[in-house]
Amino acid sequence: MARLKDIAEYVGVSISTVSRVIQNDQTRNVNQETKAKIWEAVKELGYIPNQHARNLVTNKQEKSSVRTMKIGWVANPTQAEINPYFAKIYTGIHDTLTANDYTLISITKDELENEALLLKTIHDLGIEGLLLIDRIEDSLIDYIQQTIPLVGLDFFYTDKNMAVVDYNREAAIKTVVQHLVDQGHREIGFIGGGINETYENLQAEYRFKGYQSAMKEAGFSVRPDWVINTKWKMENSYEEMNQLIKRDSTHLPTAMVCASDMMAIAAMRAVIENNLRIPEDIAIFGVDNIEMGKYSSPPLSTVEIPKYEMGRMAAKTIMEMVEEKIRLPIKIILPFELVLRESSNIKRT
Repeated sequence: MARLKDIAEYVGVSISTVSRVIQNDQTRNVNQETKAKIWEAVKELGYIPNQHARNLVTNKQEKSSVRTMKIGWVANPTQAEINPYFAKIYTGIHDTLTANDYTLISITKDELENEALLLKTIHDLGIEGLLLIDRIEDSLIDYIQQTIPLVGLDFFYTDKNMAVVDYNREAAIKTVVQHLVDQGHREIGFIGGGINETYENLQAEYRFKGYQSAMKEAGFSVRPDWVINTKWKMENSYEEMNQLIKRDSTHLPTAMVCASDMMAIAAMRAVIENNLRIPEDIAIFGVDNIEMGKYSSPPLSTVEIPKYEMGRMAAKTIMEMVEEKIRLPIKIILPFELVLRESSNIKRT
C-alpha cells in the first residue's frame, strides 16, 4: 500500500508538501500545478490517506467483521426536500437501509468534487458505499470505485463500468408520443431540461431523444419553436409556455410532452391563464406520477416511475456490494407504465 513517501518521490516534492495537500492545510500555499500532480499520484498509486481508511481497505481484503454500517447519499442538497420525485427515491433508500441497521449520510456534490473533502468524507467518516444521483466527473467515479462500492441512479446511459438502478427514459417518452399519435395528435411539442452543469444541453437528454425518435418514426417534424428547455425550473416552464402561446395563438401544438410532472403542472397554468382548454386545445402529458399530479386541474396524465422501488433496489444493491454478495457492476432497469387522466383523454379526429 502506497505511503506519503511514495507520493512525494513520485511527484518530486517533500513529504510535508504532500501531507499539507492531502490534509487540505491552508496555512501554507501550494501552487495548483503541484496540487494537481499530487492528487494524480494519489489516484495512480492508490494511496489511502489515513489509518482508519487503511483499516477499512485491509478489513475488506481480509473479510473482517469490523463494520461502520454507513452509506453515503450524493445528491443536490435540495432535491429530496423540494422535488417529490427524488423525495420518494430517498424514502425508499432510507427505509431499506434503516431496516438493515445501516446509517444513511447525505453528501453534497460540492463536497465530493473537492478532492480533499472527498477523502475526508469517505475515509474519515468510514463510509462503506456510495449512492450517487448527481453527475460527477468520470475520473472521480473511477477513483471512488477503487476505494468503495458505488451505485448510480439516473445513470442508465452511462458507459462507465458501474452498478446502476434506473428506468429507460428514452423508451418512456417514446411510449407517450406514440400514445398521443394514436389519439390523433400530429403537432406535438416538448418541455424538458438539459443534462450538463447549466442544463443547456437538451439534445443529449434522453427524454428529448425519445421525443425526437418517436416523432420521426411517426413521420412528423419537430418544430424548434415548440421545444422548451426549462433548465428544470418550474418558473421557466410557466413563462416559456406562456410566450409560446402568445407568439402565435392561431397555430399551437395540440399536445405538449413534458419531461417531468413539475414542468407539466407549471405549463398547464400558462395554458389555462391564456383561456385555453386542457385537453381540448392543448393536451399535457408528464413523467414521474408525483402525488400532486392527481390533484391538478385537470388531473395530469403521466408516466408511473417506481420511485420508491428504485430507492429500495439501490439500497439493496449497495448493501450487497458492501457485503460482497455482488461483485459485478449490475444494471437494474425498472419498468414504467402510462397513467391516463383527464389532461390528455380526448381523441382527436
